[in-house]
Amino acid sequence: MSDPEAVQLLKSIDNAVDESALRSLRDHVNDRMEAIRSELPVEQFYNELNEAYDAIIRRAISLAEAHLARMGMGSPPVPYAYLLFGSGGRQEQTLSSDQDSGLVYADIDSLEQAEAGRLYFTELSKQIVIQLEWLGFPRCEGNVLSDNPSWGMPLSQWRAQINGWFEEPAWEAVRYLLIVADGRCVYGEYALSEQLKDVFFNDVRNHPMITTRMLENTMRHKVLLGVFGQLLKEQYGEDAGSLDLKYGAYIPMVNAIRLMAILQGIRETKTTGRMKALLATGVITSEEANSITNAFRLFLRLRLMTTEKHEKGLYTNNGKLAVGKLSKELIEELKSGLKVGKKLQRRVFKHTSGKLR
Repeated sequence: MSDPEAVQLLKSIDNAVDESALRSLRDHVNDRMEAIRSELPVEQFYNELNEAYDAIIRRAISLAEAHLARMGMGSPPVPYAYLLFGSGGRQEQTLSSDQDSGLVYADIDSLEQAEAGRLYFTELSKQIVIQLEWLGFPRCEGNVLSDNPSWGMPLSQWRAQINGWFEEPAWEAVRYLLIVADGRCVYGEYALSEQLKDVFFNDVRNHPMITTRMLENTMRHKVLLGVFGQLLKEQYGEDAGSLDLKYGAYIPMVNAIRLMAILQGIRETKTTGRMKALLATGVITSEEANSITNAFRLFLRLRLMTTEKHEKGLYTNNGKLAVGKLSKELIEELKSGLKVGKKLQRRVFKHTSGKLR
């Protein structure tokens, strides 16, 4: 960040003395970013917001470590990495994204020390999730959280779990693998997260049939554009008549680009970064990259127009956008972007099917 106010804000986050000070800073970040939303290019907005959120999460983890020390549990017994998945892993969080997290720590040889380590990291993960919830980040509805034993464990257990998901690729197992593909270390020992990526990409190479399962999962969410070029609106409930921007525009494009990146062994997690890497490897042409990038930027911009809620101290959002918020020009832009999304889904289906032959 070059903006002096933003730089000072990051320093204030790094020096927050307690959870209350950090909560005030999180609220300030949201208020500030909302105020300047229309002034910044969309990618710059997301970069600044996610840089601030990374700083908040890191400080929350430091405060959680200090809390355990005051409880008499000492310091982390071995190196560990705190991971973000979902939009956090992709550095695409909005003003109301929830928590998607995991934790991996180095193996401990002694059984007694291993149990002590398990207890420490179980409590640390619990405290981190509690603190982030208190800071306004809702828990993941799917329970992809570091305090879930399936998402917080030593490296050897992580390795066995990932290998198991590849060996028995049921629908949920494949969904978890795609979540892991978006994983990014936000705090701690970066090398541990890279070792997880080593396991993942080695297994991708050694289990070619997983591609079929990943393709099925990737194509699950369809673009919200009908066969006659009409926008497909929500039919029922309080959001009837609105557009599901998250699952009908943003997620289909994220999923398609992610699968193409996985098949190329690309470790980048940011969607725009993946597109650049796919262009560099010749998987997509410069013309395709430009049209996809422009459509994706539009979807990122429209996601910021969805209704934000503030419930019980939590920043929430269901990803739905009322059509009335869109001008005729934006509606036409959206339709054009969705056509690009549909074309991309056909492209990834053809590309992936070709890999299976």
